Amino acid sequence: MTKEPISLEILVEEPSAKRALEVLVPKIVPGTRFEIFEFRGKDALLKDLPRRLAGYAARLSWESIRVAVLVDRDDDDCVVLKERLQVMAKTAGLITTSAASDGFTILNRIVVEELEAWFFGDVPALCAAYPRMPSTLHKQQRYRDPDAVAGGTCEALGRVLARHGYHKPRLQKMLLASEVAPHMDVENNRSQSFQVFRDGLRRLVSEEN
Repeated sequence: MTKEPISLEILVEEPSAKRALEVLVPKIVPGTRFEIFEFRGKDALLKDLPRRLAGYAARLSWESIRVAVLVDRDDDDCVVLKERLQVMAKTAGLITTSAASDGFTILNRIVVEELEAWFFGDVPALCAAYPRMPSTLHKQQRYRDPDAVAGGTCEALGRVLARHGYHKPRLQKMLLASEVAPHMDVENNRSQSFQVFRDGLRRLVSEEN
């Protein structure tokens, strides 16, 4: 009997994350069937999550499905937010990456601090999309750690782009995702939160998981 291929469903909090992942997921896990569901913000996602997770748990009895939940940290405590996601998954009966098991069915990941940190993590992709951006951006002290950009990652990227003549008068997040994601190198992103998401997603859909 042929084993059913794994199907991946990803839950995200905003349209720009969906737009970026539509391009990035095939680069991270080529050949994997996937679907991305967006919500109207993190609060809406977290409110609906218990119901959705219960549905996924039921589907596991007849379907080879894996689930990934991706949210921004924003101003939340990263440890507290991650634990909240893990508890929801366990309550629904899903196996998380922290469970004492050889396999897991759900991956909870947090973007530190926002999706724009992933773009800061790939300066060559930013330069490919916006040629007037400085190729040495990652060498500037304030941008060396993509996950620790002061003053809000989205706001900081918006200011840098505007200084070089892009995204005026304000950052357009959907357009940004559409223009940068196709150029991104998933193997060489400096954002640790991106690296953790990438590696976790690969383990999640692995046949050996």
